[in-house]
Amino acid sequence: MAKLKIKPRTIEPTGDDTPAISLWRYVWRMSGWHQVAVCVIAIIVALLSIAPIELQRRLVDDAIKPQNLELLTTLAVIYVAVVVCQGALKYLLRVYEGWLSESAIAHNRKHLTRLHAENHTGDDNSKNSNASNGRAVSIIGGEIEKLGGFVGDGLSQPVVNSGMLIFGLGYMLSVEPMVGLIGVIALIPQVALVPVIQKQINALIEKRVNKMRDMSDELSELSPGEKNDEQVETINSGISMLFDNRMKLFLLKFGMKALINFLNALAPICVLVAGGYLVIQGQTSIGVIVAFISGFDRMSSPMRELLSYYRVASQAAVQHKMIANWMN
Repeated sequence: MAKLKIKPRTIEPTGDDTPAISLWRYVWRMSGWHQVAVCVIAIIVALLSIAPIELQRRLVDDAIKPQNLELLTTLAVIYVAVVVCQGALKYLLRVYEGWLSESAIAHNRKHLTRLHAENHTGDDNSKNSNASNGRAVSIIGGEIEKLGGFVGDGLSQPVVNSGMLIFGLGYMLSVEPMVGLIGVIALIPQVALVPVIQKQINALIEKRVNKMRDMSDELSELSPGEKNDEQVETINSGISMLFDNRMKLFLLKFGMKALINFLNALAPICVLVAGGYLVIQGQTSIGVIVAFISGFDRMSSPMRELLSYYRVASQAAVQHKMIANWMN
């Protein structure tokens, strides 16, 4: 069997070696109109995510309750077809995003390597030269991968996940406003708290990246065979600083995740209590409650993805600013 060979996207040079003035200009420069295509696929995926919720409601109320076997079979087949279709489109979307990201990373590495080679002057054995090489390795090797990785899903991921939330909440509010309102209330604390915590995380990330660059410079300046006790002590101090930085980041990052998981876990029980009351009062059906519980479970994932995206976008913006400053 012939091996699959996928070539990276050709990014046409602009003739201007200066960095993009913002993260979003950078994303557009690296992907162009492909962003429109991935966003269209993302919208279709978001729309298809609502169909299973309505189908579950109909399965319970229109097929199972009246014992309509023919309708039960028909709705089950439609349900499976929708799930398969959405899964296939989501797979296509992820591969498309990955191709755009990896194409951007490959282009950026070649571009930055060329710029570094052109601007690299002086004695190759000097400490300044070694420090310059150490920083370039850190940026071209690792930092650009995090920035370029944002290109593929920089627009499509917020589109698909926000679409799932908007369509899902819109559907629930239209079917049963009181129960749907619970979902809206459950989102408010997350939307309010995450930006505050993320701001602190961004500051830690910027410090970490700067320290990693400094350590790359210091490691490049070490001379084999010579006594470098002072330099080694400086590097060890940096390693301790990186450990402290990472632990602080863990406390904030995992604390935020724990809070989000707790709030998401509250939604289903609230639906059961409020919805159960409405069922007892004869104001809604069991099928609605079953569909809503499934709906909230489905919406917890895009909500986590959106909050994760906000975190990644904030980090990418920091990374873009720091790389742009290095290029200048």
